[in-house]
Amino acid sequence: MATARQEQKTKAPKAKAKTPRRARGKLAPARERRGLDAKDLLLPFDRPEIADLVVQVAAVGGAALGAYRDPLGGRPLLLASLPLAALQPTPFQRDLSPTHVKRLAVKIDEAGAFLDPLIVVRGADGALWTPNGKHRLAAAKMLGLKQITALVSPDESLAYRILALNTEKAHNLKDKSLEVIRMARSLARSDRNKRETDFAAEFEAPELLTLGIIYEDDARFAGGAYNPLLKKVERFGEKPLPTSLREREAWAARLVEIDGDVKRIVARLQQQGLRSPYLRNYVVARINPVRFVKPKKGEAKPPMTVPQALLRMSAAAKKFDTSKVSSADLAWVAAGAESAE
Repeated sequence: MATARQEQKTKAPKAKAKTPRRARGKLAPARERRGLDAKDLLLPFDRPEIADLVVQVAAVGGAALGAYRDPLGGRPLLLASLPLAALQPTPFQRDLSPTHVKRLAVKIDEAGAFLDPLIVVRGADGALWTPNGKHRLAAAKMLGLKQITALVSPDESLAYRILALNTEKAHNLKDKSLEVIRMARSLARSDRNKRETDFAAEFEAPELLTLGIIYEDDARFAGGAYNPLLKKVERFGEKPLPTSLREREAWAARLVEIDGDVKRIVARLQQQGLRSPYLRNYVVARINPVRFVKPKKGEAKPPMTVPQALLRMSAAAKKFDTSKVSSADLAWVAAGAESAE
């Protein structure tokens, strides 16, 4: 007969009570409803906030189709048909991609309908600008359309919300940087007292300004290699935009000099027989003075200033010893890059 102790040992352990886990990946709707009711959305054409736009649309050969208040924020919007000749993209958008325009034109033609209206605002010269429709506008011209549908807003500040409004094609780092620096230069001309911090939402990230300055002169610059450094040390400035842009131009020039040193280091590594698409990234990571610095949660202050970081980076590049680099080092970098993709 088994003893009481043996019986206790043979008994299955009690299962721990499972705490209900929250399902991952599910988007819970907000508990409180916000925005306008249907009866509050309709807006007559003669209302003061929209009347001028109705007149301007008619003057350029278009037609007002309807007016309403945005159901979220209540801002007035005019749905209109506009002749293509009356529209132009904002001057600081990314460069046109012919390949993307052709693809868009084919898809729009296959659908047999232009279903994605452009967002349109009045530009600085009173013209009608689209901040997010450069490629669709070009595709419509390829198709020979007479008119194009648009949501026209009296809020001219939307002209600088390109990154938030874009629905056409994902921005890469170069696209973003070029658009941001073009916006910054335009804003600096229109109001010399405004600061970078006033446009944090429009610019999205401070490092895009510095990279944009470089991309203006060198579209092939490897900005992605230097982005981790700049993200840690850059912040939006409180100085007037013209002043801060001059300061950033000096940073950009220093970064270009460092990139020249990096190219020479990469060339020496290649002469040693090292071959890898990650050579530049490896070198930049090695000379990055803040690569091991982890920002504290909620801490806004950078670990060092941009000039300090660039000075240390430049010194590290000049002292770089290529004889200490092995194929194993590059394999480690490649493995890290692939896992991040």
